Amino acid sequence: MSYAVKEIYYTLQGEGANAGRSAVFLRFAGCNLWSGHEEDRAGAVCDFCDTDFVGTDGPGGGKFAQPTDLAQAVAAAWPPAAPGRVKPFVVCTGGEPLLQLDEPLVAALHQTGFEIAIETNGTIVPPPGIDWVCVSPKARAGLVLRSGDELKIVFPQDALEPESLAHLDFRHFFLQPMDGPERVRNTDLATRYCLEHPQWRLSLQTHKLLGIP
Repeated sequence: MSYAVKEIYYTLQGEGANAGRSAVFLRFAGCNLWSGHEEDRAGAVCDFCDTDFVGTDGPGGGKFAQPTDLAQAVAAAWPPAAPGRVKPFVVCTGGEPLLQLDEPLVAALHQTGFEIAIETNGTIVPPPGIDWVCVSPKARAGLVLRSGDELKIVFPQDALEPESLAHLDFRHFFLQPMDGPERVRNTDLATRYCLEHPQWRLSLQTHKLLGIP
């Protein structure tokens, strides 16, 4: 298969357990819960997404015919190797990365020396070999991926209560305040919930606070 990529860029991971870690973000085009077009937002399964994943026109984006081609483009975004540097780290995101991320690409990224993370809505089973699995479930979307490294709920969501997922097999449990006009209120609600339920940790979008991609 070929791969449609919105953008590839080097930054710091802004959210969750890996916040602050240097990473190449590999953002795939397309999602199975929203078209990405504003006129479709009201009827979408996920109606609060703030990410542009439409098309292949972002920095480093394009269509890649072979997994090795895409892996080399990811590798080119990582700084030149130097003694003492950490293992190269790529975050596969979207949209929904598991619409495109497959075993050949996982193998190609590993061959270039990368540790691979995904950020997924949990509606698709991932290929084997992924090193870090972050699931961000959405209300009204069937959750099939019920184990991994990190469960991160954008909070609050109608019809998605954290306690309904607290029994799942994850190493880390995060609440992340929903951005938008109610951000201050949502941050207060998430903070209160974490204080009352210590299993959950607060995740902030530090990249937005820092003004970086």
